[in-house]
Amino acid sequence: MKGAATLAATFVLLLVVATASLCIGRYPIPFHELSDFFLSSFNTADATCHSVACSILAHIRLPRLGAALLTGAALSVSGASYQAVFRNPLVSPGILGALSGAGFGAALGIILNVPQWMIGASAFAGSTLAVLLGTGIARLSGDSSVLMLIFGGLVSNALFTALLSILKYLADPDSQLPDIVFWLLGTLSRVTPETLSLVTIPMICTMAVLCIMGRYLDALSMGDDEARSLGVPVRLVRNLVVTLATLLCALTVSMTGIIGWVGLVIPHIARLLVGPGNRLVLPMSALTGAIFLTFSDDLARNLSAAEIPVGIMTELSGVILFLLLLPRVKTSLRGNWR
Repeated sequence: MKGAATLAATFVLLLVVATASLCIGRYPIPFHELSDFFLSSFNTADATCHSVACSILAHIRLPRLGAALLTGAALSVSGASYQAVFRNPLVSPGILGALSGAGFGAALGIILNVPQWMIGASAFAGSTLAVLLGTGIARLSGDSSVLMLIFGGLVSNALFTALLSILKYLADPDSQLPDIVFWLLGTLSRVTPETLSLVTIPMICTMAVLCIMGRYLDALSMGDDEARSLGVPVRLVRNLVVTLATLLCALTVSMTGIIGWVGLVIPHIARLLVGPGNRLVLPMSALTGAIFLTFSDDLARNLSAAEIPVGIMTELSGVILFLLLLPRVKTSLRGNWR
C-alpha cells in the first residue's frame, strides 16, 4: 500500500515537472496560455491556433518533452532490468555494448552523409549488432552465464569503441566531426514529431512487458538455483529481459543520442523510495527517470544562452547523485547483490 501511494505521489510530481517544462524557456508561456492550447486541441471547432505560443508548444516543446519523458523512463527501466538480471548494482544499459555500437552506427551514418532519419536507424542497427556480438561471444564459449555475458559485453564495447575512434579520425573535421561529437553528447533538440511517433508505441510496450516481469526478476535476483526451484525458466527469462532492455536502450539512442548515467543512478533512487522488489522498482524507475531527464533538459535549455547537450547535464547530475547514493551502493554490493 505504501509503495502504491509513493508511485501515485511520484506520478503527480511528474505531471508538475512536465507542466513547468512546457512553460519555461527563452520564450516563457504563462499557464493560462498553456491551458488554452490544450483546450483548443480538444475542441475540434477551434483546433487551429496561430499564436506564437501554440506554435512553440506544438512543434518544439511537446515533442521535446515527450522525448525526455520516454527516454528517461526507458533508460531507467532498462538499467533496473539489467541490474536485476546481472545481480549487480553497478550495471548500466551499456554493459553489452549497446551504447558504443549505437555511437558507431550514428557516426557511420554521418560519414556516409545519409539523411537525418537514417542516422537514427543506423544507430539502432549498430546497437543491435554490438549486443548480438556480445551475447554471441558468450554462447560460443558454451556458457551463457552472467559472467560470460559481461565478458562478451566488454569485448563488444572495446571493439565498437575502437571502430568509433577510427571513424572520428576519418571524419571531416569541419562538417562531420562536430555532428558526431554532438550526437555522442546526447541531445533532445533534434527530436521531431515524426521520430517520436515511430518509437513511442514500441518503447511503451517494451517497458510495460518488463514491468509485468518484475516478479521473475525478483526470482532471478536471488540466484539461478533459487529461481529454478521456484519454477522460473532462468535462461528464457534472462534472454528475454536482456533483449527487451537492449531494445529500449537502442531505441532511445536512435532518437536522442547517447545519454549516460540515467540507467545507472535512477534505479537506486527507485529502490530507496519503494524497496528492493522489482514489481515496484521498475515502474518507479520509469517515473523517476522521466522526472530526472525532464529536469536535466530544462537546465540544459535555460542555464546559458547556448543550449548545453543534455548528456552533459545528466552526467554532472548523475555523478552528484551517485556520490550521495554511494553508501547505499556499498550496502548492496555487500548484501543481496552477491
